[in-house]
Amino acid sequence: MGIIPVKTPLVIKKMLPDYIWELPETDKVLYLTFDDGPTPEITNWTLKILNKYNAKATFFCIGNNIKKHTNIFHNILDNGHAIGNHSNTHLKGWLIKKTDYISDIEACQNSIDTELEEREYCGSKLFRPPYGQIKPKQGKALLDLDYKIIMWNVLSFDWDKNVKPETCLNNVISKAQSGSIIVFHDSLKASRNLMFTLPKVLKYFSEKGYSFKALNV
Repeated sequence: MGIIPVKTPLVIKKMLPDYIWELPETDKVLYLTFDDGPTPEITNWTLKILNKYNAKATFFCIGNNIKKHTNIFHNILDNGHAIGNHSNTHLKGWLIKKTDYISDIEACQNSIDTELEEREYCGSKLFRPPYGQIKPKQGKALLDLDYKIIMWNVLSFDWDKNVKPETCLNNVISKAQSGSIIVFHDSLKASRNLMFTLPKVLKYFSEKGYSFKALNV
């Protein structure tokens, strides 16, 4: 897993207080999030597992994937989940100048808004930077455009093929607590770890009295 921590250190959250890392909760609530979809087979499988536990989540979608798999995007909406923006082409923010970065995100948002309007849904402008990479000026520009920048406080590391499924599971159940925003990926790369971990996470925390909600910030 390298130098990236499973649980986001407090010092990082204090350095970037305008970003959302977790939500204050007195009840037993977790916020599951899924990046990089919609993806054939993986996203629909994810929806079925979530439905089994009456769990709601937030899907941070790539604009190009929305265009390619619009029917799956609609399935996410129809199952009552929230939608977030994960850029149009999965850019690495540290390598991109601000204007190009914002343009790419706005292209994704346009795809999201078009689909929401057609189905008479509405939603807030949630954005998660791909790879967690975002420069301060990029972040300020997005905040000025009324985006809410959603980060996390628990990484499952499901995308890392060097991480065993059992480790992925332990990352979540050992670190998550009420209000945690947890990162998974509904992508082919993450599918092995996701399919092992997600059902067990849902079962483990459901038995402990937790519920799973979509982000509403």
